Amino acid sequence: MCRFLIFKGKEPIKLSHLLTRPAHSIINQSFDSRLRLDRRRPMNGDGFGVAYYPTDQDLSQDGPCIFKAITPAWNNQNLETLSEKTKSDLVFAHVRASTYGVLAETNCHPFTYHNICFMHNGGISNFNMIKRKLLIHIGDIYLNFLQGSTDSECAFALFLDTLDKMGYDPSRKEGNFGHIALRNAMLKTIEYIKDWTQEIGSGEPSLLNFAVTDGSTVVVSRYITSKTDEAASLHFSSGSRFVETSPGEYRMERLDRKQDVVMVASEPLTFERGDWTAVPTNSILTIKKQTILLHPIIDEYYQEDPLYLRSSTLAEDKGLMGTVPLAKSVEKNVPPLEREGRTRQSITTTTTHLI
Repeated sequence: MCRFLIFKGKEPIKLSHLLTRPAHSIINQSFDSRLRLDRRRPMNGDGFGVAYYPTDQDLSQDGPCIFKAITPAWNNQNLETLSEKTKSDLVFAHVRASTYGVLAETNCHPFTYHNICFMHNGGISNFNMIKRKLLIHIGDIYLNFLQGSTDSECAFALFLDTLDKMGYDPSRKEGNFGHIALRNAMLKTIEYIKDWTQEIGSGEPSLLNFAVTDGSTVVVSRYITSKTDEAASLHFSSGSRFVETSPGEYRMERLDRKQDVVMVASEPLTFERGDWTAVPTNSILTIKKQTILLHPIIDEYYQEDPLYLRSSTLAEDKGLMGTVPLAKSVEKNVPPLEREGRTRQSITTTTTHLI
């Protein structure tokens, strides 16, 4: 299936340092993933997209710049040229392996609506059976916004409709809805999808790794409608700089306790184990300015025991499981802060109930 990458920094970075230059960049992951556990479908060649917010405030008032194509990301000269000539401090990038929807630019992530940007890794179970309910639920403005045919774009329309019904106008140019509003809208979107798929009965779990930003705050979920299965992989990294140490080799530099750079990725971009922390299954990560907040999602699929070993078979079968470099398999389900005793990263954990 798909892969995505998020970069949020205090200073802009050249896109090539994220998309093309690293040996395990998201573009290289799309055809040559050395960290993916499943090797049966190694290609993510059904298009790509990158959304980046201009550093000029006058240009970023009504949304990010976006570049999409249905060609494989590793074979697009325009993307390579753009990446070498463009800088941004907030980047969403996505490579696609289609599940729902034909091969078309309208089906490529990220999706944007004014200042809001959204992407998805995973799939909604039995989407064809709940699509009518979803489309009836959302308002006309967001129904007419839909251009493609994917479950992911419909989930974005549902998110926009939910944010609107919470009292926030998704079309406002300045964005900045606040981390609480974005997180609550994300949780409510997950709740709707969970409830609708439960109503139709049996089926494999939905994999809902959603990412959204309003140009200021970033909210990312790692979620599966199962109490025993592992969600699609998700990792984060933070430090003072993301630097190239030799051609193609990068690492997260930590000169002090500052988090000038925060990155979130389906698969790590470096091969240094210490660079990356696994996001726990069924939790939500928020980047508020440069502070990382982790919230467990408390619902019927929540596991109170942090040492409970979920099965990764489903995610591996779908090509959605990438591991932290050199991590021991027995450790992968242990909360990362407890496992490694890390104190260098400023991470706040609180509790979020999904009723």
